[in-house]
Amino acid sequence: MAELNRAPQPAPNEKLIKIFDTEQETEALVVKGLLESAGIESDLKSIAAVQDAFPGVGGTVILVREEDAPEAGKIIEAYRQLPPLDDDETADIDISGVRGESA
Repeated sequence: MAELNRAPQPAPNEKLIKIFDTEQETEALVVKGLLESAGIESDLKSIAAVQDAFPGVGGTVILVREEDAPEAGKIIEAYRQLPPLDDDETADIDISGVRGESA
């Protein structure tokens, strides 16, 4: 069968580090997209827990290769520094300088 158009992910045997976690899957997808746009492969994992037994436990985590963690951390920090957006706005996140890119 043909390979589906999936986002690149780190190889299963590579050492991965949790770089981001959130209770909102949509926020995790935004951060994953930012990482991918900077050329950093990531893996999105859902953490589910039975809410009757463990209320408030769960969410989504993003894993990256150990060597990509410092650059991924910079991108995530830039994302966290942005003010909240209105519903009709889009964010401009400057990732120039990451991986030696120039503006």
